[in-house]
Order: sequence, then structure tokens, then C-alpha cells
Amino acid sequence: MSNIISLGEASGHVPVTNAAVLLINLGTPDAPTPAAVRRYLAEFLSDPRVIETPRWLWWPVLHGVILRVRPARSAHAYSGIWTGQGSPLLVHSHALAANLRKRFEPAGVLVELAMRYGNPSMHETIARLHAQGVRRLLVLPLYPQYSAASTGSAFDAATRALQALRWPPELRFVNDYHDDARYIDALAGSVRDFWRQHGRAQKLLLSFHGLPRRCIDHGDPYLDHCRGTAQLLRAKLGLSEEECVLGFQSRVGREAWIQPYTEELLDRWPGAGVRKVQVLCPGFAVDCLETLEEIAIRDRNRFIAAGGESLDYIPALNAGQAHVDALAVLIGRHLQGWTQSTHAHT
Repeated sequence: MSNIISLGEASGHVPVTNAAVLLINLGTPDAPTPAAVRRYLAEFLSDPRVIETPRWLWWPVLHGVILRVRPARSAHAYSGIWTGQGSPLLVHSHALAANLRKRFEPAGVLVELAMRYGNPSMHETIARLHAQGVRRLLVLPLYPQYSAASTGSAFDAATRALQALRWPPELRFVNDYHDDARYIDALAGSVRDFWRQHGRAQKLLLSFHGLPRRCIDHGDPYLDHCRGTAQLLRAKLGLSEEECVLGFQSRVGREAWIQPYTEELLDRWPGAGVRKVQVLCPGFAVDCLETLEEIAIRDRNRFIAAGGESLDYIPALNAGQAHVDALAVLIGRHLQGWTQSTHAHT
């Protein structure tokens, strides 16, 4: 029973907080070094939600091959985008949490950030909220479109952390917000702002993280959610499917993933006369390795090498005002009945 965290000694001294919001993002290595990346990848690629291969078959591949080869390559990629404050994903996620905290603290609602893999860890963050007397917890994974590998895994980790508590709080969980009106408005606003500064390209590519096709075949709604987001965003921007194209990035391995593949679109378009492309990644709440290194650097170089003239990346919503407003309303809706204040909901 030593792993059970007791509220006994705090029950008479810590005021019960009305509610808390736990934002969850994927995570990042602590440093752009092979050793730090190896630790991160070991945790990430050990998740059965991410790699569904039987453990007896996967373990020799992971520890015998991948963790010996990939960390150095990934560390080099991380070093190309690392900032003076640290990993972009962590920096932007902290800023987003801080802005939401300012919005909700007057209503007596705490806002904290945890990473599914790496730091700040889920167990430590939930234990800290528990020690502060939190009795109602709203979990918001920063994944607009649901997939078992991301949102489902966040749910697993949060509930495992709650199992360590003798008296866990009430729990609410935001499954997805792929068609949330304010989220779509925020995306559309970011595109219009970019157009005002840089003009419009021939194509707007909406690049989402990919997923093995078998996951969809087994019932994952991710592809439908991505298509739904794309359809709503096209309507908001007044673009056709030919002008605003859906693609999927970050494919690894040899099995079939959901299509079309972002890389193949960028390879093909210059030969069809498409010289200028702008890319938005609606599935990433904040900028990270997949947007800043994969899209803005590698895929830009790929497109130009194929004969394209320019590929411009439209930044993620990050901690911008429109994103904060959208998430504040979403959170306020899910907090209904837990707090009497509507200060943060409007």
C-alpha cells in the first residue's frame, strides 16, 4: 500500500478546490541529446497504444535496433529547432497553460500542464493537484482529433495516476474538439492573418499526423475527425477541396498508413504546375518537431527539390489569444455544474 498517496494529514488543512483543469500534451525530450532522446523514445515507444505489436515481438526490435539507431538522428533534428528556453512544444504548452491559468484562477479553478511522456510527468502533476485539495478534475488532451494512440493513451495515463490516490477526485475527460466552432474559427483566423501578410499560395495543405490504416479499420475515428475539421475549415475560408487539400505526415515503417501522404503530394505537385504551397497543421495545438522540423524544414526542402518555388508553414495556434479564447470556452462548457462562476466562460 506504500504507493497510495493519502490525503489524511492534509484533509483538515488544505482547502478543497472547486475544480482543476489538466492540460495534456504528448511530451518532449529534456534536451536535444541522444541520451535524453533515448529516454523519451523508450517511454513513448513502449506504450501499447502507440505500438500495438505484441510485446514479445516488439521488445527485441525496440531495444535491439531502434533505441540504438534513432536517438542520434532524432537528437540532430531536435537540435535544429531547440530554443534558449528549451523544446518548442514544452515552451508553447507552458505559455498556453499560463494564459488559461490567468483566465480561470479568478473563478477558483486551477490549471496545470502534464506531458504524456517525459516532464512534467502525469503522476507528479496529479499528485500535486491532489495535495492542493482538488476534488474535481477536468482532463483536456491537446489533441483536437481523437486517436487511441494519442487521446486514448492520455486517458490511460491519467487514470493510472489517479489509481495511486486513496481518494481520487471526480473525473471528466474531453474526448475531442475537432468540430468545435471556436477552434475552427481560430484556425481560419490564423490562415487569414497569414494571407494578409504573405498573400495566398496555389494550395493550402492541411497536414495532420498520420496513423496506420489498420487503426481506422479497427474503429479509430481519427480519419473521420480529420476530414471533419478539414471540411469545416474549407467552408469557413471559402475554399474548395482542390484549393485546400488534406494530407497525412510522419509515416514510419512499411505498412499502409492513411492517405494521401503529405510527402507524396509535395513530390507530385511541382510536376502539375503547383509552385507555391502553404501548410497548416490543424492537429497540433502547439508547434513541435513535426511542424517546425518535418514540415517547415525537411518538407520545404523536399518541395523545392521537386521543382517547387516556395513552401510556407503557417504556425500552430500556440498560446495566441484566439486559441486561449477557444479553449477557455471549451473548458467552461465542460466545467458546468462544478463551478458557479462564468467569468472564464465568455
